[in-house]
Amino acid sequence: MILRWLLLLLPLVAVGLVFGFFFRNRTDGRIVSGGRTRRYLLYVPQSYDPAHPVPLVVSIHGYVQWPAHQQAMTGWNALADEYGFFVVYPQGTDVPLRWHAQPIPDDPDGMARDVQFIRDVLDHLCRTYAIDESRIYINGMSNGAGMTHLLACKMPERIAAIGGVAGAYLYQPGPGEPGHPMPVMAFHGTDDPIVPYAGGQNRVMQHPFTFSPVETWAAGWAVRNGCAEQPVEERVAEDVCMLRYPDCSGSSEVVLYVVEGGGHTWPGGQPLPRWLTGHTSLSVDASALMWEFFRRHSRS
Repeated sequence: MILRWLLLLLPLVAVGLVFGFFFRNRTDGRIVSGGRTRRYLLYVPQSYDPAHPVPLVVSIHGYVQWPAHQQAMTGWNALADEYGFFVVYPQGTDVPLRWHAQPIPDDPDGMARDVQFIRDVLDHLCRTYAIDESRIYINGMSNGAGMTHLLACKMPERIAAIGGVAGAYLYQPGPGEPGHPMPVMAFHGTDDPIVPYAGGQNRVMQHPFTFSPVETWAAGWAVRNGCAEQPVEERVAEDVCMLRYPDCSGSSEVVLYVVEGGGHTWPGGQPLPRWLTGHTSLSVDASALMWEFFRRHSRS
């Protein structure tokens, strides 16, 4: 059994080694959270002036990825310089690095521990820098997008809007979560071999979880946000269709970009190995579209 799982993990470990050669797992910040030393990578824009509070974007890496890779893949730093906001890339735990984005019987405290770490990072950065706490935005890739979804449910009082790419959305929100409307934007490829767009089991390796269809996940957020039942469809690129749920409560939004033929990749970002993750569409820039979306929303 152990040998089989090691063989199934080899492709992802290989990707980690390849990208580790180009993007070292460097971090420049650390805090103690839950009795453990936890790390993060912080980007401060060149225009930062402590006299003027600025937004904060939290960008969360995926399974077998790490902060420096998330930074290089997404291009958030260039947007931070252009628009004047901070970006923090927190680091998961375990080997390979991951986030506890859903209940796991073998580690029942893992989910609460990772939520507390993000809360502690926000507290630390808001004490240290002039952060506009009404404009904190969280996004992530794959397992990191699943963590973003979890954070929106568990600490909505700190978050103005969220975004996810190729999200492994495994947490089932409890009654009353998140408690108020939450603006949500997501991107997902129809040929994602790791988190299938139509739901079901992982096609690259056996997985102990079954994914819901991505459109079902988006519809769930539309219900929680009090949006219209049916989305409005708009073609935004030759291979990208946008599904937008109208008439949401509290100025919230739910927007899903469907990347036709897209893989388990960040649209407009640094491509991942096609043999493992599939096609990276350059027709849209997920980070730029997310920032346009984020800047429309602030937390009261």
